[in-house]
Amino acid sequence: MCGIAGLAGPDAALHTTTVASMGSAQHHRGPDGTTHRTARDQHAVMSMNILRIVNPEAANGPYTDPETGLLAALNGEIYNYRECARRWDIPLAENETDAHLVLRAWARLGTGCLEHLDGMFALAVYDPRQSRLFLVRDRLGEKPLYWRLDGGRLAFASEITSLTGYGRAPVVLRPEMMSLETPTGVDTPYQGIQLLAPATVLEFHALTASMEQHRWWNLPSGDPIDLPYRDSTALATRLLAEQVPMRRPDGDYALLLSGGLDSSLLAYLMCPPVCVTVRYPGQERFDESHIARRVACDIGADLLVVEPQPDDFQSHLPDIIRALDYPVGNASTFPEYMAYRTIADHGLRVVIGGLGPDEFLLGYARHALALFGPTAVLDAGMHAYRPLAAKLMSAADAPLDAVETVTRLILRGPDPDHRVRSIVRGSLEAAHGDLGRALTLIDLATSWRPLVATSDKLASSLALERRSPYLARPLVEFFHRLPTEHKITHPVQGKRILRDAARELGVPRQVWASTDKIGFASPLPDWLTGPLAPWTDQTITTALDQAPEGIAALLRSGLARRGGFNRTRVHALMTAHWLTSTSLPQAA
Repeated sequence: MCGIAGLAGPDAALHTTTVASMGSAQHHRGPDGTTHRTARDQHAVMSMNILRIVNPEAANGPYTDPETGLLAALNGEIYNYRECARRWDIPLAENETDAHLVLRAWARLGTGCLEHLDGMFALAVYDPRQSRLFLVRDRLGEKPLYWRLDGGRLAFASEITSLTGYGRAPVVLRPEMMSLETPTGVDTPYQGIQLLAPATVLEFHALTASMEQHRWWNLPSGDPIDLPYRDSTALATRLLAEQVPMRRPDGDYALLLSGGLDSSLLAYLMCPPVCVTVRYPGQERFDESHIARRVACDIGADLLVVEPQPDDFQSHLPDIIRALDYPVGNASTFPEYMAYRTIADHGLRVVIGGLGPDEFLLGYARHALALFGPTAVLDAGMHAYRPLAAKLMSAADAPLDAVETVTRLILRGPDPDHRVRSIVRGSLEAAHGDLGRALTLIDLATSWRPLVATSDKLASSLALERRSPYLARPLVEFFHRLPTEHKITHPVQGKRILRDAARELGVPRQVWASTDKIGFASPLPDWLTGPLAPWTDQTITTALDQAPEGIAALLRSGLARRGGFNRTRVHALMTAHWLTSTSLPQAA
């Protein structure tokens, strides 16, 4: 895990101090060193923060190829870089790592090397022979990369705050922030700043300011895998056993262990030395620590139990908002941040988490509701999701089509311009009517971005590298190609094939047969209407004085609405704190 920043343009060399400041602003991403370098032709300057994970003797970046003059900076990890070095006969010295492999592979193959890289990365390469800057992001967007074009210069960085330091970027209201609690696509709440899309190459000519973008990878879109379920399960078991351990770092590291299927399977496959779980005394409905304790005992790991209190949230909310750049209305950001703090306090530098199976193997309650309907879900005993099911159960409604059904399930607020409906409709069309596959595409277009961004930003703010083994390309492509019936056949049995693979891999029945999905949930919504209610109301009320009407409506909803299931109050509080700690919004 590192941080990268830079600038390309005709007068880039005159802005070296600015780029150095951009790098310093994200020093926490790589506290082992921050260095900046100017390209051979003076038309690009890059900075790189380094966190030495792969090689403790690694030289500081950015890195230069003496023969071609290529300049490169890398954030992330290429897990198969040694294999690629052997394949391409690229020598690596003792103090060289995956970044040097990418630099030399790019010199030989250009963007053609990307297809072979297995990892999570945001990459910047400048070629002085053509005066061209290339920005690249990994397949699923695990590592962030933001950019802005201003005055014929292109600036980029791992964090928005680095780019706001480069020049003024007024806060703007993106409609999806109200309807989905997050911007979608490549938009950010900062005017002129965009997020590079996953699996995308941006090519910028430093002298002409011309720019083009193209995708370098896509999920498979062909027919589902035509294999009997037994054979598919055997293949899934083999892929998991092969791919997951490849994400295991050298040295000590920690695993986020909720006690659920995804994290427990990782524990048995990776055998981490340390596991971290979160519990809330007196809140049994959020407590899976007894399962986490059994798993940790089985694999011989130390178990760290984090017990956040209401005062912890009040104290650390400024740190969480600062790390995220803008608000995300998800209560799980709090326990995730507290787990990362504990890991960092124990001197560890890598943390493993279980992102991926819920999206690719239909593990969320909204998937079951879309596929089976609310009556079947409630009849199966999933009563905790009655408020969500109620969105589909109005007696006045005619039967809902797939677009309306899924839209109602994912909306968190108003959608007056039908932007969210357009995303849902487009995903269904891309999936050629296959609702199961479309649900994954919809998740990737809506809820996925804040999930991966939260994981990266919260961990990086504490100088931790976050790894997600289930996002290995072979696993992702295989899971996506499975027919829906291999993923779910009953409302309470999502991730069917993962459950059966876990059983084959020796995971206890208590884990793979469980139908309760808790994860790192928290009682935060209850706290905001209980012990933290006065502080919450005061924070939201203060922000109302400076909020534009669109955001003001959200804040007023946060003051009015109560109830543990409703996320509006969490979203309103985080938005209020963000508003009062940034420049005044100017609604676009």
